[in-house]
Order: sequence, then structure tokens, then C-alpha cells
Amino acid sequence: MTRNLPTSAARIAEDIDGLAAITEPERPYTRRAFTPTFLKGREWLVDRFDAAGLETRIDAAGNLIGRRPGRRPDLGTIMLGSHSDTVPDGGRYDGIAGVSAALEVACALADQGIALDHDLEIVDFLAEEVSIFGVSCIGSRGMTGQRPDEWLEREADGLTLKRGINDVGGHAAATLTRNDIVAFLELHIEQGPVLETEERDVGVVTAIAGITRIEIVVDGRADHAGTTPMNGRKDALVAASWIVLAVERFARELASGETHFAATVGEFRMEPNAANVVPAQVTLLIDARAEDRTDMERFLAELSTGLEGIADETGVAIAPPRVISDNMPTPCDPGLLSVLDAACETAGARHRRMASGAGHDTAWLAKVTKAAMIFVPCAGGRSHTPEESAKVEDIALGAAVLMEAVKRIDKGEVS
Repeated sequence: MTRNLPTSAARIAEDIDGLAAITEPERPYTRRAFTPTFLKGREWLVDRFDAAGLETRIDAAGNLIGRRPGRRPDLGTIMLGSHSDTVPDGGRYDGIAGVSAALEVACALADQGIALDHDLEIVDFLAEEVSIFGVSCIGSRGMTGQRPDEWLEREADGLTLKRGINDVGGHAAATLTRNDIVAFLELHIEQGPVLETEERDVGVVTAIAGITRIEIVVDGRADHAGTTPMNGRKDALVAASWIVLAVERFARELASGETHFAATVGEFRMEPNAANVVPAQVTLLIDARAEDRTDMERFLAELSTGLEGIADETGVAIAPPRVISDNMPTPCDPGLLSVLDAACETAGARHRRMASGAGHDTAWLAKVTKAAMIFVPCAGGRSHTPEESAKVEDIALGAAVLMEAVKRIDKGEVS
């Protein structure tokens, strides 16, 4: 479908290609936060922000910000952005598409001579991905006053997080208070197959799923694998296999509802892990994600009951599930969702509402201001891989939706 968009696919492609070229040697596309390669990417982005006429700075949390002044700065700031760091051997578009689309909105507004009343800020958040320090969303947490102080002493590769933030141009010891942000919007590739499968252009994100991680330890008994009768074993791996199947069954039942739910046994450790020994102990780590908190609570209850039944049936000891981390779902602002729906209609984008199963910087901004996101399709739903791919025309259409939403927010169309 040919569209006459106010945004430039060519400029977006130039931004994405430029960042993609800055990667660790022989490791496309790797630009992890706090590394020299990341800093080269930041230098490249500063040049792009400057060329777009933005007033560029690094805030205390280490976020790169480009500001387009409004006619009435007392009204506050409309903020757009995402992140430029990647996972190891990650993709060209995760985060980068959102930064490029946000920058394109600023450029397109300038092209058309559109002056906003609000200030507009374009942000590249520091370390959205899990960093070398083992924590994520460092910049968005820092901007919103939600970064734990103890994180600053985390060490990796002879570097503390405090030093890392200072090295990128931040001031880790400072406390940020941003009460001027009236709305935040983020564009991101979907990282799933729904939009592509349904031939939709845009997903309007209703909520960012809460993430709960649960550890389960199964204690059986080590015995000789060749001499111990099959009916006389306490095989921890057999019991653990039943648990994996139970997690899959419970998750499928919950996922059949109207809200997003997913659960995965992503880590699996077995002892003694020898071919001729009946497994004595297995530790599982479950990653469960729910748009609706009641679904998570139901999953945890069903899991506990299921573990008791498996222990009785197999004769092994299964410790009660231990919650390692538990983050609540983050709903996006209803008023902004309505604005984004209307912006999709204006831009001619075939859209649907959907939840995000992945975490994003938006979740932290949503705790201090009105926030929402949109998704654009990615090929095969694949992400966090060198094969990650998206059509630049889809990103340009998403940028047009963002631009229309910004104009509507600027006119006060958010309830």
C-alpha cells in the first residue's frame, strides 16, 4: 500500500543503518551499554540530534536527550524515545527503531514548520537491556527516581555502575526529579508475530505485562542408574519433567483468555548430571508474564497445588515455589490510548490493541506520567537475534502515528 506520509523512511533508514554499522567486530549487532562501542554509537547519535536542530545534553542518569523548545515551555514536556543499546548478538531494530522514529518526528515537524506549544524531548535511554551489571532500564529508572541506590556499587569488568554512568556523561550521585513530563510515547518493534500474521500496521499497547520469576527445587535420591529398579527410584528429573508439563498446561489455559499470559521454564539445572546416576536434584526457574495480575495469582496458586500432587505421585521432595522477583503489570494511560487510536486512523494505519509481554522503558515512565507505546511489525516476530528485521516503511508509518499523537497531545486532546 502506497501512503503519502509526513515522515521520511529514507531518514529513518539512514539512522538505523548508521547505528547498525557501529558494532563489536564479528558480532552483529552488539552495542552493549557502557562499552566503547556503545559510546561510539552515542557520539553518532549526538551528531544526528545536533543535525536535527535539537538542544542536546546527557542528564544525570546517563540518558541522551535532544530538546526542541516549545512556545510555552511552562506547559511541560512531551517526550518520545527508546534505547540504542543491544543484547549480545542482538538485532538492528530493538530500541533503535524507537529512537529513530522519535528523531524523525522532530525532523518532520521542522520540515513542515510546525511549532509546538510544549517542549518536545527525544530520548535515548541508558541501558534498557540487561547490562554488564546484571540490571536493566538503568536510564529510565534513574530519570524517574526509581533506580535503587545500592545498584551504584554493582561491579563488572572492574567497573562500578556509578563510574559507568559518570563515564557516559551522567552524574550518578545526583537525584533527578522530573515533574515536567506531561506525556511519554515509545515506538518499538513488536518482538512477536501477531501484527505480521494479522497484517496490521500498528499495535496500540494496552499494558506492559508484569514479570514474575519463580524457583522450584526438586530433591530426589541419587542411585545407580543400572541397578536400581524402576519402581524403587526417586528420580528428581522425572518429577521436574512433570512440573515443566504442568507449567505449560497452566499457562496455555490462562493464555486462552482475553489478556496476555505466558510462562516458560527457562533455566534447568540437574545434579549430579551423570549418565549412570539417577538424578538427585533439579532446580527450575520459571519466567511468567501476565497483563492481568489476577492471572498471575491464579497461576501461582495452581502451581503450588500441582507441585503437591506431583510430590505425592513421584515420592520426591519438592520445596514450595520461591518467588525470586515479582513486578506488577503496568497499564498504559487510557487517554493516550484513545489519542493513539485516533492517530492511527488519521495516518491510515491498520491497528489493533494488544499487550506487551516484554519489558520496556515505558513501564518506568508510566509510574510518573501518562505513558503509552505502539508496536510495528517485525519479520517472523523474531527479535534479540542478528536475523531481526523490520520494514523501514512500517517504522515510518509508526513515526507518522507518533507525530499525529504529539500534535493532538500538544492541543490538549488527552483526558
